[in-house]
Amino acid sequence: MYDYGESGICIEMKEVTKKYDSISALNGIDMEIPCGARYSLIGPNGAGKSTTLKILVGLLKPDSGKVTVGGFDPVTNQAKGIIGYLPEDAYPYINLTLKENLEYIGAIRGVEDPKSRAMDLIEKLDLLPYRYTKVSQLSRGNRQKLSVALAIVHHPKVILLDEPLNYLDIPTQASVIKMLDDLKATYLVSTHIMEIAEKLSRNVIIIGHGRVTWNGTMDHLRKMAENGERIEEVVARLMKDVA
Repeated sequence: MYDYGESGICIEMKEVTKKYDSISALNGIDMEIPCGARYSLIGPNGAGKSTTLKILVGLLKPDSGKVTVGGFDPVTNQAKGIIGYLPEDAYPYINLTLKENLEYIGAIRGVEDPKSRAMDLIEKLDLLPYRYTKVSQLSRGNRQKLSVALAIVHHPKVILLDEPLNYLDIPTQASVIKMLDDLKATYLVSTHIMEIAEKLSRNVIIIGHGRVTWNGTMDHLRKMAENGERIEEVVARLMKDVA
């Protein structure tokens, strides 16, 4: 079992800011996600969700503030070794087969038996008929299945997912959710679709204008409904209140 230290916090951001030229993407983001917790990051397009994930995975450097994953700076090898990341519209190596992609990334990630792990994921995601198919010839849905598998091939302890259920049919969504549950990992899912957030998480962080505007449980969010509101309407109201 990986030792995250005494804090029990696996994802931490304090007063994090990020600008693209003159445009502020993050304006002092604060969040603490306990180890083992499952959170969704909810917000409209342009709210800063993808920027937040890219900073947490070490692809972007914040302009200011503190960021740690598993107690480490995201750019360190220690952090990269425990993080699994699925970007939105991920695209694996197109000239390799599905199976070769998984074996290659598994080997790079230090998986003890990458061939066995690859076949395990292929079977769980019902990809066996496509294991020797080049990525360039896969359907969009099967590429997304592969991308999810690549994000978790090394049994990561912290998983960062950007719209992970895109392009997936309902049975495959259920398979992906079970795989994530089985990992017993900490994860943060970025989405703008409440139905996906409800399927994947128990906790919600709402982000707007580059700031956290609400942080709580899914149950609390449901209890905030007024006059028969749907949960999507509650979220929209919370976003409007801070617009």
